[in-house]
Amino acid sequence: MKVGFIGLGNVGAKLAGSLLRNGHDLTVRDLDPDAAAPFLEGGARWADSPREMAENCDVIITCLPSPSACAAVVEGPDGIVEGIGPGKIWAEMSTTDAGELKRLAAKVEAMGARAIECPVSGGCHRAATGNISIFAGCERDTFEAMLPFLKTLGRRILHTGPLGTASTLKVMTNYLATANLLTLCEAMVTMQAAGLDPATTWEAIVISSGNSFVAETEGQVILNGSRDIEFTMDLVLKDIGLFHRIAVEHDVPLEISPLMIEIFKDGQKRYGLRANSDDIIRRLEEPTGLHVVAPGFPALLTDDEPEEEGYEIKPGNRA
Repeated sequence: MKVGFIGLGNVGAKLAGSLLRNGHDLTVRDLDPDAAAPFLEGGARWADSPREMAENCDVIITCLPSPSACAAVVEGPDGIVEGIGPGKIWAEMSTTDAGELKRLAAKVEAMGARAIECPVSGGCHRAATGNISIFAGCERDTFEAMLPFLKTLGRRILHTGPLGTASTLKVMTNYLATANLLTLCEAMVTMQAAGLDPATTWEAIVISSGNSFVAETEGQVILNGSRDIEFTMDLVLKDIGLFHRIAVEHDVPLEISPLMIEIFKDGQKRYGLRANSDDIIRRLEEPTGLHVVAPGFPALLTDDEPEEEGYEIKPGNRA
């Protein structure tokens, strides 16, 4: 089967790299042609438009930064809808709005094709090594058809139910990750202010009940000074904003969510709209005069980390 991939950003490039590395017949596209150069050198083909890709590929994957970007690719001029047809699958791997996902999926399905949402979770370093987690929302037969590709891209795969369920769960997990990041920053700055060694603080966190995936990963990029988890504040605000909208629509009176949104909006004003998400710790470092780093602290897992063997495929709710 021929697979097309649109969106070669921080996550998309790594997912597309897994497809190419594992021998899939790959066509790529990005608004920045330079982003495609390594893939073309590796044997992938280039599509001049989403329509051309949909005409020539069996599976078309999108991994884009916003719902509006996805809408432009799917239903815009020379979009996927103009080229897709029976027997083909559109797979949306972006973190997006469930309602918008279902709206676009209906257009794809009206052309006789199938749709699946399969957002990923686990960070860019895991996307690079094929160890990322994937939520899949779709009909069960579509899930089975996509499973060979999903197993190439990730290791923990959960069928969450019908379209919309995966996107809803994904923004929930990103909301929790953001809450973990903010409390981690408060903990690390407070411990350094109290005279504790930052590296020792991190070790105490990761062996204790205070641990989290964010503490283990983003704690490292804070301490090594890079502050770069390959995720930016605008994306944080998009994701936690989507989660907050779900709560508002269902009359859930959240208290922490509005504060998190306020904190990251302030972070953008201070450090830039696309500042690294972990730069949010500077809001606490600057008024205290502290800089939370640990000289010589190791970098986060590298892109050439070997892939883990085996898969965890969970049936979830059968559609």
